[in-house]
Amino acid sequence: MVKQQEHLKPGLRLCHGGPARPSLQKNAMTSANDYPRDLAGYGRNPPDPRWPGGARLALQFVVNFEEGGENAILHGDAASEAFLSDVLGAQPWRGQRHMNVESMFEYGSRAGFWRLWRLFATRNIPVTVYGVATALDRNPEIVAAMREAGWEIASHGLKWIDYKDFPRDEEAAHMREAIRLHTQATGERPFGWYTGRTSAHTLALVLAEGGFLYSSDSYADDLPYWVRGENVTPHLIIPYTLDANDMRFINPQGFENGDAFFTYLRDSFDVLYDEGERAPKMMSVGLHCRLAGRPGRTAGLIRFLDHVAGFDRVWVTTRLEIAHHWYREHHELGAAARAVR
Repeated sequence: MVKQQEHLKPGLRLCHGGPARPSLQKNAMTSANDYPRDLAGYGRNPPDPRWPGGARLALQFVVNFEEGGENAILHGDAASEAFLSDVLGAQPWRGQRHMNVESMFEYGSRAGFWRLWRLFATRNIPVTVYGVATALDRNPEIVAAMREAGWEIASHGLKWIDYKDFPRDEEAAHMREAIRLHTQATGERPFGWYTGRTSAHTLALVLAEGGFLYSSDSYADDLPYWVRGENVTPHLIIPYTLDANDMRFINPQGFENGDAFFTYLRDSFDVLYDEGERAPKMMSVGLHCRLAGRPGRTAGLIRFLDHVAGFDRVWVTTRLEIAHHWYREHHELGAAARAVR
């Protein structure tokens, strides 16, 4: 007769009065001091950011400029782009150009960028650009317009591709080339970094590079925070957003029209502004030229800008200015920065 215990899979034990459950095995990362993630953050008492002018909220708009830097056979990639376009359910076409997707990215640089540029420039609203280096290099007229408007141009990497499977050395080489090409295209090296589709090595590479005042490959907080790598000074993380972001126009669970976009942005703003009476925070809004640059979607953004205009004590700024402020006002918090790996 075979005993019941012998039927159990490895790692399971028989529990009296209930089904078998996984056994607890000692793990090297079970200690809070060893666990490489920070699940606590600022806790119940976040620091007062002391925003300029006693602002209750720091509001930041990002325009992602990726058009001309996406996956494309013309760019030497193995397949066409399949992410963040209006071709719903698009799949990478290996070895083939996807002409519909290419034309939608072209809309972003040909029309969508200029619509967003005029909207923000006429209202004198500061903007941070996440600029893909190869996209910036392919469109000097757009770079000139960004500089004319006084926008911050942060780096969005060398190419707008997924780095999750890249060897560390190859990703590092892309980062170095992104900085070189960005500097050549804009006249200044980038001080902010956002990859977007990261690898497990990305943050360590940003820290090792040493020339960035901040990076934004995090969605972990409503305030900036410090991290520390091995043998380096504290590095500032300014979290970004994927919820207050026009990418949800093309996601199944996302915004179906401009009104839905406006409603979500308005509600996010109102909650944070109300909290800001006691604990000020920051809010990011993510935009893409080929998405929010479409007229019906721009309409929702216009409504949101009109809504914000009705409030005082809102600091509308760039991510670089937020970084400068945090260095001035909260550099001492870096002494307790958690090591990341």
